[in-house]
Amino acid sequence: MSILSEQQVARAKEALQQLLQAPAGPEGKTPLADSRDRDKERIRLIGEELGPLVSAYLAGDVPLAEFKSKADGINKRNELWGFKGIKGQMFFNMLVNASEDADECDQETKAAITVPANDSMASSRIKTFLGYVKRVGEQWVDAGNTKHGRPKPGSILFFLSYFWQLQNKDIWPVYYTNSVNTMVDINLWQPSGDLAADYLSFKAIHEELAKLFTQDSGETFNLYDVEHVFWYLGGDPYGGSGGDDEEAPASLPGGTAPALVEGRLPESYVPPIVAVLLRMAEGDEEIAEAAKRSGTTIERAFEKNVNAAFTILGYETKLLGQGQGRVPDGVAVCTDESYAILWDAKVRSNAYSMGTDDRTIREYITTQSRDLKRRGRFRNIYYLIVSSRFTDDYDDAISGIKMDTDVNEVSLVEADALVAMVETKLRAPLQVTLGPDGLQRVFAHSRVLTADAVRELLV
Repeated sequence: MSILSEQQVARAKEALQQLLQAPAGPEGKTPLADSRDRDKERIRLIGEELGPLVSAYLAGDVPLAEFKSKADGINKRNELWGFKGIKGQMFFNMLVNASEDADECDQETKAAITVPANDSMASSRIKTFLGYVKRVGEQWVDAGNTKHGRPKPGSILFFLSYFWQLQNKDIWPVYYTNSVNTMVDINLWQPSGDLAADYLSFKAIHEELAKLFTQDSGETFNLYDVEHVFWYLGGDPYGGSGGDDEEAPASLPGGTAPALVEGRLPESYVPPIVAVLLRMAEGDEEIAEAAKRSGTTIERAFEKNVNAAFTILGYETKLLGQGQGRVPDGVAVCTDESYAILWDAKVRSNAYSMGTDDRTIREYITTQSRDLKRRGRFRNIYYLIVSSRFTDDYDDAISGIKMDTDVNEVSLVEADALVAMVETKLRAPLQVTLGPDGLQRVFAHSRVLTADAVRELLV
């Protein structure tokens, strides 16, 4: 008996065709071919490293701390599952750190990640592990620790299904947030909030779709392939944020996006004032003309929209910039977590180069950051530049800023990465916090920050 209705089957087939018809990229491979090449790497890695490591841990030959550390190292060297993010390795770290009894944590982890023999056993293991994780979190908070350090129950399904899939990839799909979001967006499924029931429904839909896609495409589709359909469809969920979409609306503050997209209800969580950021960052001519008609410049409009993005994320914001002397364009503050963000917005049709106004940046960062430090409110200060993209010659400039000023880290934020933060926050406002288990973690390392990096860290 089919789980999906006729309308849902039709939507799923449309999603499949989008992947099958996607053109080859610069390297001559289609997205499906590229995904299947990555799957070969996954299978190799499971056979040579991850599989033996899991087996050795479950057999008692590898201690929990060593198992956690080695799994972290393998996944950082081979970014094939996204396990290094919040719901994977960070959850694992929190669970071990917050557990009062190391032996109990070892026993509970072993019992939970052992691949189930059937759906009934999977349900039981999810429920048992959920009870343990909740108890660990309560004990952690009762001991006077911050809530941000406790393991979150919302990470359980990704964490367990990742290890189950390593042991049997043909039975247990990984519970990716992106897959869940895409399934919800195209009305294939709506999670109930019951973790055990949700995972089994997720699994059953993947099994049905594997058969449906095999029949519809004429080639074998496994659970990995179903996952790739959702990843392709959900990989650019911000309709109108930029790229090659010539029909994207030229929205400015106060503008509105179309109510319907191709005759259907809109699916993006991103408001128009944020969705347009990449086109603004690139100096899009249509956007520049719209700004001029609105009595402003594209540069000033970009600053206002970046400020709006930080406001939507939940920060206390202040727009500085034009007319206020040598200052950054804005500041975003998180008082509860004692950190502040100084940011600049740079419109560039080509990549922004850090050496362009390096000395000016250092001067006003020094003034602003020292002022923030003197107030005693902020333990950490981060400096961000938001632009279309960046040249590769940024290492020396970042090092110089960190040495000469009081900022902790410097992030070069591609505009669509900021859009990705907003989209992720609006989808899961309670899960994506402003603290070290959420957005602060994104800014905790100096680097170029892409949309893919944001999704891997937060999703």
